[in-house]
Amino acid sequence: MTMTKKPQIGQRQASRICQLSAADRLAFIAEGLPIIHASAKGFWSASAELREKPREAEVLAGFAKEEAAKILILLDIVRCPEKRIAGKVNKLVARFYGHLERLIYAQLSDWWSIDVADLRKAVAPLRKVHDLEGNMGEFIMPNSTLYQRESKLYADVEAYEDGTPIWNAPVGHQSYYPARMPSVVQVVNAMAACGMFTVEGLQATSEVWGRLEFQEKETLQDAERLTEQLLARLIAESLPDESATQDHVNVLYRHWPLPMYNVDLHPIPVSLEELKAEQDRLYWAEVGDPR
Repeated sequence: MTMTKKPQIGQRQASRICQLSAADRLAFIAEGLPIIHASAKGFWSASAELREKPREAEVLAGFAKEEAAKILILLDIVRCPEKRIAGKVNKLVARFYGHLERLIYAQLSDWWSIDVADLRKAVAPLRKVHDLEGNMGEFIMPNSTLYQRESKLYADVEAYEDGTPIWNAPVGHQSYYPARMPSVVQVVNAMAACGMFTVEGLQATSEVWGRLEFQEKETLQDAERLTEQLLARLIAESLPDESATQDHVNVLYRHWPLPMYNVDLHPIPVSLEELKAEQDRLYWAEVGDPR
């Protein structure tokens, strides 16, 4: 039987970025960044208006973070040295559609990593498909990052370790504190204000960050140095808009994660046997192994 090839038409076509020349790729990304940025800002603005509906507010805030994370993924394509990007662009573009990968980028906007090796250690627990929860790891749970996303988003049937099905009723948590803009949204706002979402801004980003490949021992100080050089060039080329402030500069230094084009973000499968062995280890470590 002859298989009919599915037409590559409609959405989810970001893989076409991989087929573009370096110059065309920068131009195409520059065209899309303001569109993604507007989407992220729209979700965040709507979330902030729904303080009396915490579940819906959290869902929209999550959408804002994932949209903003798409920008960080595209900027990692831009930051990767041109001589090395050919072997990495497919992997990076695939992250554009991965909920877990986007949420990892968003999470890392809140964390500090001293170098790429430290970043890999921080990312590893976020990649596990299942993990243990509770004081002694008594509960086997799905990936908490994805579970928090989907349990707020969907009414669904779920099951615990014994296989008993239960209904998940999506809920949010009422907060009496002012809504805080997610760090990843702050980062992309700062990038826009500093003029990075133009062809010229992306060209500057590519040339400055392309001088150093972040592989293992490259540090936060290296990233700060390149950010400083990039900002100086953006200013020299009069690219920041009138809204740019020192606060935007500070956000880039504090919350733009180290490049992750050499960091594996694929989910890590964990077998039931491994989880039960870890449960036993944690239990006996707590109560004392009698052997």
